[in-house]
Amino acid sequence: MPTKPAIDTVPETDDDTAAAAPAAAPAPAAKPAAEPQFRSPPKMPGHMPGMHGRPQIAPRAMAAKEDFVEGDYVVYPTHGVGKVERIATEEISGHKLELIHITFEENRMTLRVPVAKARTAGLRKLATRKQFDDALALLKGRARIKRTMWSRRAQEYEAKINSGDPMAIAEVVRDLHRNAGQPDQSFSERQIYEAAMDRLAAEMAALDGTDKATAAAKLGDYLKTIVKGAAVEVDAEGAEVEPDLEAEVDEAE
Repeated sequence: MPTKPAIDTVPETDDDTAAAAPAAAPAPAAKPAAEPQFRSPPKMPGHMPGMHGRPQIAPRAMAAKEDFVEGDYVVYPTHGVGKVERIATEEISGHKLELIHITFEENRMTLRVPVAKARTAGLRKLATRKQFDDALALLKGRARIKRTMWSRRAQEYEAKINSGDPMAIAEVVRDLHRNAGQPDQSFSERQIYEAAMDRLAAEMAALDGTDKATAAAKLGDYLKTIVKGAAVEVDAEGAEVEPDLEAEVDEAE
């Protein structure tokens, strides 16, 4: 049910009451009621207004226009790999919509996406083999750690995972992966790392025609072959900076 629009009320001024009183002394002119001031939070470097200190995340790019057919494996940004069960026209609230029914077996969920909104929602087909190989090659690079609080980095990592972009997800795995002899991950680092690995493994399984467990093992074996140097510190713009040895290290909670 649509909400009723808010109606602004203006309080009566002393002018109205002064007109009814004896004209013994002129009533002082009433000051106009002050209008409420709505101020936006001050803009901070690297932040979007209204985000209350959250790090700026680049908006998700729209997927290229694609035609989907029944049986296609697709990637929905916030849910990962699913399968197009059918495409059908249905009537919803008196409007006929052509909907793509996508099933996610692992979550036992079916999602219906209007064909007209599929591109803006970020729905896409699986990455090509070359695109996925480029994402795997990204894992060989040194971790790039922003010089900022862990809570902000965690938000950025989660945004990359939910973008559905294999390159962005690979960046999360690259930055949080630990080789033998390196410090262990914290609990929250481990959670984000596993979520990113799960997304990559699901898409690899669909490309290879195997199950996710097999793909996850293959991905894990690949990571074991990578020997990386020390992590690189970067600023908010991604440019490398000299490590600050005197700065306090904000441990991941």
